[in-house]
Amino acid sequence: MTVQNAAQHADREAIRHGKITEKPLRERPSYPTWAVKLTMAITGLIFGLFVLGHMIGNLKIFMPLHADGSAPIDDYGRWLREIGEPLFPHEGFLWCVRIVLLACLVLHIWGAFTLRARSSKSRGRFKRTNLMGGWQSTATKAMLVTGVILLLFIIFHLLDLTFGTAVASGDFVEGAVRNNMIATFAPSRWWVTLIYVIANLALLLHLTHGVYLAVSDLGWLGKRGEGLMVLLAYILPFIVVLGNVVMPIAIMCGWLPDFSR
Repeated sequence: MTVQNAAQHADREAIRHGKITEKPLRERPSYPTWAVKLTMAITGLIFGLFVLGHMIGNLKIFMPLHADGSAPIDDYGRWLREIGEPLFPHEGFLWCVRIVLLACLVLHIWGAFTLRARSSKSRGRFKRTNLMGGWQSTATKAMLVTGVILLLFIIFHLLDLTFGTAVASGDFVEGAVRNNMIATFAPSRWWVTLIYVIANLALLLHLTHGVYLAVSDLGWLGKRGEGLMVLLAYILPFIVVLGNVVMPIAIMCGWLPDFSR
């Protein structure tokens, strides 16, 4: 008797002898898998939009200094801290953004480990095989590793250029974005530039596959959505990573306009 027939016409004798069971294959989770995937998709896209905007703002490092010696990127940093004033207190809006990003980070990490645990439990001792190969398969296998690398990098990045505890020779000055970047990417600190390059390569793998999954889970794939998927999952991540990598390398090599302090 099949399980389906047994469910429709309960064979109590077979159940009593342990041949079939009325118990479900697995317990119903507290949060459905589709909700966890949706959480991962939304938080992932929020991070994707953030890193895009973060990269665009930081590219102001390449703009020449003003006549008075001030830097456009410092103006940008001051603008971020003053958004919403006087409705918000100084840096109030910026802290709201940070809190939202922190909440997204916690939810994203929780979702990643939840889905991985459920996948491993469902698969049992059988491992995934016969993947298609290529970029997406490589990114799939590396998602956990790249996620850990990015988490460690976020911590280092905050300590380095937000709180200033890792900037070279104690040269960190609140609001002096240009000088802080020059200090941390100094030629003598080539290893910092290397950290940023490695982290951004991990970001490239993580973003391309993560955005691909997010677009798929949100139901945007299909013939009409192929162009959007290519733009979001491949073109934009490559642009973001290229912009993020060019900055530390250019600073380390002294390629900035008016490169002096």
